[in-house]
Amino acid sequence: MYEDMTDELMVELAQGGDDDAEERLIRKYKDMVRGKARIYFMAGADSEDIVQEGMIGVFKAIRGYKGEKDASFRTFAETCVNNQILSAVKAAKSRKHEPLNDSLSLSGPLADTLHSSSRTDPEALYILKEGMSKLESGSVLSDMELRIWGEYMKGRTYREIAGITGKTPKAVDNAIQRIRRKFLTRAK
Repeated sequence: MYEDMTDELMVELAQGGDDDAEERLIRKYKDMVRGKARIYFMAGADSEDIVQEGMIGVFKAIRGYKGEKDASFRTFAETCVNNQILSAVKAAKSRKHEPLNDSLSLSGPLADTLHSSSRTDPEALYILKEGMSKLESGSVLSDMELRIWGEYMKGRTYREIAGITGKTPKAVDNAIQRIRRKFLTRAK
């Protein structure tokens, strides 16, 4: 049914509540997003994080496209994707020194919880699991972060997690550090 439709018609259907049309557009533009994401670097993030930002741009394009304008949906979507990724990159740069400016005392139980030995300490594990369940239920973590954290909580090493997820050990480390920062932010 959707194969013969123009993007503009699918957008109109998606804006009218057709979830299948919206999903079809999102899948159609994923390769374009991946191509654009390759040219950007975001401190503290890996390529999937940038792709995720780009996909938010596609979603915003679907919601905000006005067919009466002179631009095609593809042109509008590319602009939205670029803007979304650029905004994320700029935000990441502006938070570069945030840990120095917004520090938190890491003494006491929270510090013990966030150190690598916490995977073997039952009390620390309990505290982490409780805190992480709050993060997971609030959709704060990306799918990749949830998967990496699940493997980490099983006691796997960064190399093992990298092998399972197809990421590099450095990307795994970055994801775990982001998760910990999110945990600390929520714990304040």
